[in-house]
Amino acid sequence: MRARSTGAGRSAPVRPKPLAGELFGSVRMPVFWLLIGLLLISTVRLGAMVAAPLARYPVATTTAFALFALYAVPFVIFIVNLDHLEREPPVLLATAFTWGAVVVTATAVPGNLAVDSLVAKLVSPRFAALWGPALAGPTVEEILKFLGVLIIALLATSQINSVVDGIVYGAMVGLGYQVMENVSYAAIAVQTAGAGDRIEPVFSTFVVRGILAGPWSHTVFTALAGAGIGYAVVRVDRSPAARVGFAGLCLAGAWLCHFGWNSPLLADGFGLGTPGQIAALLVKGCPVLTLALILAYVARRREGAYYATVLSTLADSRIVTPAELRAICSPGGRAALRRAAYARAGTAGDRAARHLQESQARLAVELSRGPADDRGGLTAAAAARAHEVLSARHALAALDLGAPDGRRPFAGSVVMWLIGAWVTVLGALGLALMLRALT
Repeated sequence: MRARSTGAGRSAPVRPKPLAGELFGSVRMPVFWLLIGLLLISTVRLGAMVAAPLARYPVATTTAFALFALYAVPFVIFIVNLDHLEREPPVLLATAFTWGAVVVTATAVPGNLAVDSLVAKLVSPRFAALWGPALAGPTVEEILKFLGVLIIALLATSQINSVVDGIVYGAMVGLGYQVMENVSYAAIAVQTAGAGDRIEPVFSTFVVRGILAGPWSHTVFTALAGAGIGYAVVRVDRSPAARVGFAGLCLAGAWLCHFGWNSPLLADGFGLGTPGQIAALLVKGCPVLTLALILAYVARRREGAYYATVLSTLADSRIVTPAELRAICSPGGRAALRRAAYARAGTAGDRAARHLQESQARLAVELSRGPADDRGGLTAAAAARAHEVLSARHALAALDLGAPDGRRPFAGSVVMWLIGAWVTVLGALGLALMLRALT
């Protein structure tokens, strides 16, 4: 099997490479040891910060950790599945989350206090009390989170294969910080309540910062900034100034979104009390979330189009059909093919179609690393991946894919069902607590 020679492989910005060799080489890089040092120092500092509330309010603090850890699960599942063609290595995802949870948290607390104090001295204490969070938070936190994505890009450059990858790593950094920040706010709420080691303030914080503010908080902010780093890494066809400029523009966009969220604008909730404050949160947050989702959608379409081009160079309908090539560009199209297989062969059909799509994605990633030689032949690894696709194709063809037999179409993957169920539970809990607060 030979690939047709086209310019797609040479000019495409997506160039994934094996992770193992790159991680081994990164040990010799100063940035690797900088990362290790910062993680160790920040872990010690964060441990000291957490020790006090944990000793004074053990039940409430433990509940906060457990609650926001569970809260993060659907976020992680959604973020990991953003890149449905070429998944990110778990070790890098864990590094991104840990940077946000440990390094950013341990550094942002004193950093925010310093900037807030500076604003009070340069302007006035009253101005700092009103606008300090809108200035200090974005300035300190967005830069720290941005640096986390940048360090990952320096350590494993070839793992940043598309703008989607930058979004994924940025979202994981932001989620790590979002979880720890929410835990700290829950501990402060328990202390402020002055009722001892009770969990009611924890649940109140969960509603406000988790359910109402969570969908458009740090996870989204840093996803925007991460898109800039992804662009700067993969768009080698652009000038260095253009790539750095776009990364800076994305960081500025994240800063601006964070500034608007922290600002006192609409703090009175349109004068309508609690319902007005909820409406103000939606007015502030929905545009930011919409922008991030649109950016992720466009980036995913572009990545899918690239991999479809790579697969099309094989010119072999046994590997991928024209309909499957079109579906690669769209998660919805991939799901439609799986639903069609389910309608004809039940769960086995869905499973076989999913296996075929995953095999095709792995082959596309392998092909994008380039041919074995100038003659355009496949590498041994690509040939093995092609054999996997053919095996998956035969397994699907072996099923009874006759006319639809009236089965109820499968309405999505298990992952999306789990996310939907968890969001429903969170929404119901939040609605119940809000109704309780209003009555």
